[in-house]
Amino acid sequence: QVQVVESGGGLVQPGGSLRLSCVASTSIFSMKAMGWYRQAPGKQRELVARITYGGSVNYADFVKGRFTISRDNAKKTVYLQMNSLKPEDTAVYYCNTLSMAWPWGQGTQVTVSS
Repeated sequence: QVQVVESGGGLVQPGGSLRLSCVASTSIFSMKAMGWYRQAPGKQRELVARITYGGSVNYADFVKGRFTISRDNAKKTVYLQMNSLKPEDTAVYYCNTLSMAWPWGQGTQVTVSS
C-alpha cells in the first residue's frame, strides 16, 4: 500500500511563504506525474500544480507566479514552494499522482491570516 506524508504547513501572514513537502513510500514515485491539491472548507479539492516525471510543470491560474513545484526523485519527494500567500490560499494541501491513484494522506494545513 503506497503512502504519502505531507508536511510543512502552518500559520503565516499574508505575503508570507511556506515550503511544503510530500514523501512517498514507493520507488515508482520517480515514474509518476505528481500533483499538489488543496481543499478549503466547504469546497471541492482542486489541483494546484503538477509536475511530470521529467520535470515539466504546470500551475493553476490562481497560483501562477507565486507557487513553484519541484521534485527530488532520489528522495521520493515533491515540494511546493508558496510565496506571496493570500488568505484565499488557506486550505489543507495534499499530494497525489495526477490520476489520484494513491490513497490520500492526511494533508498539511496552511492558514494565511493576519
